[in-house]
Amino acid sequence: MKKRLLKVVSINIILLLLLLGYYYLNKYFHIGIPCLFYKITSFKCPGCGITRMLFSLIKLDFKSAFFYNPVVFILLPFLVFYIIYQEYIYITKRKNKLKIPDFIYYLIIFILIIFGILRNII
Repeated sequence: MKKRLLKVVSINIILLLLLLGYYYLNKYFHIGIPCLFYKITSFKCPGCGITRMLFSLIKLDFKSAFFYNPVVFILLPFLVFYIIYQEYIYITKRKNKLKIPDFIYYLIIFILIIFGILRNII
């Protein structure tokens, strides 16, 4: 159990450091990952604004974070809960994993597609 806990904590720390490193690279050197969909089509994809949303969350600016990408902002707590739960299951070696019904995945994809269409119309 200790090895699994150490592995999960190490991975989470590495991911957090990568996010903070990317934040500072973007803030001071203006190095960012462009959206290829936007570059090619001039339309915003459902994921456009996620980077700015995460950077706003780092600064605890929830209002700006919501306006950069409201759908992902709303889905983020559920995703974080799901990841933490899966890590807990991995660490404790339990068998009862949280089974998310397939229709939930389809619903999320549907919501993201509708959001992608609406954000370019409005």
